[in-house]
Amino acid sequence: MGQILVAGFFIGGITGATLAAGIAALVEGIKRSHIRANPNLDAMDSVQDAEEYVRKVTQAAVDKAKEEAESEVQAAEEARRDAEECLRNGLRPIVLPTAEEVAEAKAKIQYQDGLFHFAVAGNAGSGKSSLINALRGLGNSHNAAAPTGVVETTTAIGRYPDSDHPFVWYDIPGAGTLTQPDWLYFNNQGLFVFDCIIVLFDNRFTETDAAILTNCRRFRIPTYIVRSKADVHIDNMIKDMADMDDTDSLDDDFDQIDDLDETKYQSTREVAREKFIADTRATVEHNLRVADLPDQRVYIISSRTLLTTTKKRKLSEEIIDELDLMKDILEEARLRRCVGIDASDDN
Repeated sequence: MGQILVAGFFIGGITGATLAAGIAALVEGIKRSHIRANPNLDAMDSVQDAEEYVRKVTQAAVDKAKEEAESEVQAAEEARRDAEECLRNGLRPIVLPTAEEVAEAKAKIQYQDGLFHFAVAGNAGSGKSSLINALRGLGNSHNAAAPTGVVETTTAIGRYPDSDHPFVWYDIPGAGTLTQPDWLYFNNQGLFVFDCIIVLFDNRFTETDAAILTNCRRFRIPTYIVRSKADVHIDNMIKDMADMDDTDSLDDDFDQIDDLDETKYQSTREVAREKFIADTRATVEHNLRVADLPDQRVYIISSRTLLTTTKKRKLSEEIIDELDLMKDILEEARLRRCVGIDASDDN
C-alpha cells in the first residue's frame, strides 16, 4: 500500500473519499508512532498455563482500549466475556509453544521488533500473492512482487516487506486436508507470532480455514475472512445470467460481454453483484456456524480493484470491501501495538 495511501486520491464519491482519507491518516499515524512489542508474544513469556494466557491477553486489550475510546472499552469487555465463556464451555485448550518454539518461529519468518507482521493464509490458487502485491501497491509483474501463477509445491512461508511502511506481509502455504490436529498445524507453522491473519478463499471455505480461525481465537489473534476474485466470479455470473435470446453464446474470455446492450448489461451486472455478495455472506455464516465459530464479517474483494486504489490512486466503481479491509487491518494493528499517536491522527 506504499506510496498511495499518503497521497491524494481521485475520488468518485464522498463515502470513498472519507474512507480513503481515514486510511491515509492511519498510515501516517502508525509511521509517526512508537510500535510496541506484540502483546501476545509478551504474554507467552510470562504465563504458566493457557488459561492465564487468555486472561492476560484479554486484559491487555481492555487496558489498551481504555486508552483509546469508550466504544473500544465496550468491545474489549465483550472480548473478555467471550474468552471466559470459552474457558467455561471447554473450548479445546491452547497448547502454548515453548520459549524455544517461539524463538524458532520468529527466526523462521525473520521477525523484527518494530514491524507489523501480517499473514495471508489460504489454499493454493486462492490469490494470496496477488492480494499481498495489491496491498503493497505492486502489480504482479513488478520485480519486487510476490510470484503469481506458479504451482505451490513448498511449505515455505513467503516474506514480503513493504518498502515504505513498517509492514511485512507473509504468504502462508495452504495445508489442504489436515492430517494432523489443527492446533499442531497452527503451532508448527508458527502462526502464533503474527499480528493478524487474513484467511483467504476463492471458491470454497475449507476445514483448514475454519481450523486457522479456531486457533487464532484461542490465541486472541485478530483474523479477517476474505473472499478473493470477486471480479472473476461476478463476470461468470453475468455470463450465466445474460439473456441468450438476442445474444450469441459468450466466449469463455467474456469478450462478447461488451457487446451486450449497455442498459441490460448494467442491470445484469448489478443483480449478479448483489447475488454474489449475499450468497458469499450467507455461505460463510453457515460454515462458521457448522464449525462452532462466532459470526464475523467476510470481506469480498478483487485484488485488481484493490490495486487500482493502492497504485493508481483511484477508487474503482467495482469496489466492494477493499477499502474496509485495509482500514480495519490498520486500525486493529494501531490499537494493539502503537503508542504515542496524537488523537488528531484518528480523524
